[in-house]
Amino acid sequence: MKLRILSIICLTLITLVGCKETKKDKANDTPEKSTNITLEKLENSPEYAAASLKMITPSETEIKTVGETAFNFEVNNYELGVLTQSKNAELLANSEKGQHIHFILNNEPYSAHYESTFKKDMPNGVHHLVAFLSRSYHESVKNENSVVVKKLIVGEDTKDDKNLDISAPTLIYSRPKGEYTRKDTENLLLDFFVLNTQLSKNGTKVRATINEKEFIITEWAPQVIKGLPKGKVSIKLELIDAEGNLIPGPFNSVDRTVTLKE
Repeated sequence: MKLRILSIICLTLITLVGCKETKKDKANDTPEKSTNITLEKLENSPEYAAASLKMITPSETEIKTVGETAFNFEVNNYELGVLTQSKNAELLANSEKGQHIHFILNNEPYSAHYESTFKKDMPNGVHHLVAFLSRSYHESVKNENSVVVKKLIVGEDTKDDKNLDISAPTLIYSRPKGEYTRKDTENLLLDFFVLNTQLSKNGTKVRATINEKEFIITEWAPQVIKGLPKGKVSIKLELIDAEGNLIPGPFNSVDRTVTLKE
């Protein structure tokens, strides 16, 4: 009888130890994934310092008709539809259709346009439009002439419920976006556009939170995210002041989710 009781006690202890080990392993699983994530500045992209983008139509900021609207842009010193000649084209997810325009309305996910003329379905309301030139691997061209910023009023009797100020410090999210597979999951481009302010160590910054791991970006430059686990990846970008406070603005805090697959 004593032997039987002793055996039961031993089995119970072994089971408890095993459970503790399993829980410990599971508890360590998430922190390991978070710790492995790194953020590195992207180098070796052609600068395109003379590249420029200008919106020809619509020429007015007020668009009376809701729905399909024709947009026509003038592009100088930059060629749409060609692959960007850079080692980064092999490092990052790269569009075979080539260089393009990122068209962003109200800081929603962009649409890519490989020609300077296209049509967009414009909803009724007051909208913050940002369009900028992009390399084939989706890195934005960053100069004062490569971007178009417009406050567009679409439809009749619209009300500006966001109090949009296109001259205020504003953060516009660009990448990552959508789904990534195979080799493209190894290096994800983190890119954004900063308007009406400059990033610095002692001033305005961008706080990036990736799968709950925080990074502070003090230079307006594209970054590469490495060490991400497969599955859903959460990304939050915030435009903050020198003290770490969120700078007021309807688009200065944005959350996105992308998916990494085998």
